Amino acid sequence: MVEGYRFSHRLKVRYSEIDGQKIVFNAHYLTYLDVAVSEYFQEGLQLDIAELAENGQFDFVLAKTTLEYKSPARLGEWLTIWCRMGKIGKTSMTMDFIITREGETAPLLLAEIIYVSYNPHTQSSELVPDFIRERIEQFEKGKFAG
Repeated sequence: MVEGYRFSHRLKVRYSEIDGQKIVFNAHYLTYLDVAVSEYFQEGLQLDIAELAENGQFDFVLAKTTLEYKSPARLGEWLTIWCRMGKIGKTSMTMDFIITREGETAPLLLAEIIYVSYNPHTQSSELVPDFIRERIEQFEKGKFAG
């Protein structure tokens, strides 16, 4: 368990994800983070983000990604992607990530992603809905209480 993180998702590095140096190609880490975000909403928050987007209740888009590579992952390794909501603004949400090898706490990668609550009909940002804020607050155990 990584301190301060309540949610994690595990996955195994596949052959198609390694490069000529026999390590995970850098772009695949973004896919790993994207999978973890989906699972955070689905498993952690118990929200179906596809259904919420389809119904026009909530959708979000990526605005900024920062990745800090610490150590490479290799073929066949089980990785744990730790994620948490670091901050919720008016229209944005910042998520923090740590990727570790399963059973270890030393980070392979540190990441921060800023998402913007998005209305596809107006193609513009919109306020993060109250029910999303409340669900995150409940899951993250009071982290955002004023």
